[in-house]
Amino acid sequence: MTPTELAPRFFIAVAVILLFCRLVTWLLGKAGQPPVVSEMLAGVLLGPSLLGLLLPSVQDALFPAPLLPVLYVVGQVGLVLFMFQAGYAFSGHRITGLGGTAGAVSLAGITVPLVLGVGLVLATDRLVPLRPAGVPVGVLAAFVGVALAITAFPMLARIITERGHAGTRHGSIALASGAIDDAVAWIALAVVLAFASGVFTDAVITVAGAILFGAVALFLGRRVTGALVGSDRLDERTRLLATVALLFLVAWYTDEIGLYAVFGAFVVGVLMPHVPRAEKVVDTVSPVASTVFLPLFFTFSGLRTEFGLLSDPRVLLFAIACVTLSIVGKFGACWLAARRRGEPQAVALRVGALMNARGLMQLIALNVGLEAGIVDRAMFTVLVLVALVTTIMTTPLLSWIERREKSDSLPRQNSEVQV
Repeated sequence: MTPTELAPRFFIAVAVILLFCRLVTWLLGKAGQPPVVSEMLAGVLLGPSLLGLLLPSVQDALFPAPLLPVLYVVGQVGLVLFMFQAGYAFSGHRITGLGGTAGAVSLAGITVPLVLGVGLVLATDRLVPLRPAGVPVGVLAAFVGVALAITAFPMLARIITERGHAGTRHGSIALASGAIDDAVAWIALAVVLAFASGVFTDAVITVAGAILFGAVALFLGRRVTGALVGSDRLDERTRLLATVALLFLVAWYTDEIGLYAVFGAFVVGVLMPHVPRAEKVVDTVSPVASTVFLPLFFTFSGLRTEFGLLSDPRVLLFAIACVTLSIVGKFGACWLAARRRGEPQAVALRVGALMNARGLMQLIALNVGLEAGIVDRAMFTVLVLVALVTTIMTTPLLSWIERREKSDSLPRQNSEVQV
């Protein structure tokens, strides 16, 4: 398919995606689900799990194979711009005493689900047909463990923003822990990919590149962004252009070293000074990114998900076990770590609920694993199910925690009135 033939397919596909995402967002909004969850589910429904099952010819016409790379690239633009806004919002809320708690929560949230995921694959390798031919069981086990250890950092940031939790202690702890969590997980993923391919220089490049990036961001980052925003020689359009160019340059670098573009974008947002000029840039790029570009990535992942593969009872049981262990390993471990750090029960429960969401970043990792041949379509679908369940349950769980707090406070208020 030539670019001339692909262009009209792209336009109609984007129109269908955006309108369908809006419809699903409206429907699930009545159940209290945030738009980010609706977009993720809408992407799956437009794939072979529903549209391809009911109307395969329509799906093939709307989303031909040559169109998928285009959807992926345009979706990356949305991810980068959104994470830039998330980083800017995160840096605007400074709450002291987060370092130790965030580190402990992140360590627990990585280690426990990683161990559980590895153990599940090793225990069921001969019982469930989920390992591609030629892939060592250790590589598959390590990949599944890393996938379960990932927190959906961009999705977490969006849920926190949409529910008005930005600036709260639990929201800030979750964001800080999620940032550490995913950075470590992506380094671990690079190591797994290196073992799978036998090219260990990739892992060395990731670690060394991350150290270099951290040093440059620490010592030069604020100077560069401060000069960009503070210069009186730049008009608004030029400042916007220069900011986007810097954002894409940093995203390119972090993508090249294997840390993924969203982390570079988040760091640029963190380093931006909180002044009216910077806020105007953020306010300009954020609506288009979230409304137009971001849903395309969810659809790209949904087009590769086939829930029909779960019809094998063995695969279905494995999927149920995987979902259960992922929740116990992430929610339980992060809640316990926060409590051990002295956080109140209300804060610890919310941190566990937020850290349990895996959606976006797990989808990214799964696409990488599928392209590398580490997982097959069945395992890909199992782990997409994990991402969906753990993300969809986040909002109801947060609402339950809030209701629980209100009901617990009523007896205390009544007793005080009686006294």
